[in-house]
Amino acid sequence: MCKSFSGDEEPQANLSRRQFLAAGVVTTLVPASFGIAVAADPKSTGAPPPNAIAPAEALKRLVEGNARYAANTPNERDFSSGRAARAQAQFPIAAILSCADSRVAPELAFDQGPGDLFVVRVAGNIVTPNLLASLEYGVQFLGVRLIMVLGHSACGAVDAAVKVHKEKAVLPGHLPELISAISPAVTAASKMQSGTLLDNAIAENVRRQVSRLKSAKPIVQKSYAAKTIDIVGGVYDLSTGKVLML
Repeated sequence: MCKSFSGDEEPQANLSRRQFLAAGVVTTLVPASFGIAVAADPKSTGAPPPNAIAPAEALKRLVEGNARYAANTPNERDFSSGRAARAQAQFPIAAILSCADSRVAPELAFDQGPGDLFVVRVAGNIVTPNLLASLEYGVQFLGVRLIMVLGHSACGAVDAAVKVHKEKAVLPGHLPELISAISPAVTAASKMQSGTLLDNAIAENVRRQVSRLKSAKPIVQKSYAAKTIDIVGGVYDLSTGKVLML
């Protein structure tokens, strides 16, 4: 029930009450969000965080991990070990922009443990405003040293874009909005002389998303220009488990 105030009540008392309530909201919200940033900040502990490595080292770990995965010789892990520490902070070495395809699991494909990868996913592994914001968070507050755009063979989203390009297929729901972001890659791939249109479009789409990220202002572009992060692309082969770097 709302309370109506008479003209005789002191305006300052009403203002103070509002200020008090606002202060309570700020007190409730700030520690949680501020704590996340501090947890990834090496200055908070006086020592470099576990992911304070060169971008090339982060990529090396992913490449070596994928080789183990493809050979079916992954590292043995105790997934309960370190759980308490991970509840306090996260220090991923890389951010992965992956397709949402259920057959692609970046943590498995790169043989990485919990907390090692900061993964964002969407069909067609395209850069959208929300996903870009997530990647910015990973760079700015979590200290990721590498961003990888990960496409995959037989991608349904890219295949749909190919069908729209070749057959003028009409897609339901919001799919046309998704496909419109992939269509330029299909158009470019259609001019290539060798390879299949689908395979070429999958690789071209990855390259274009990598290019978009390299120029994505303000956070990602600045970090890439300063060489504190690297941005790369790869295509995961569903049949072999291998990632081909582009």
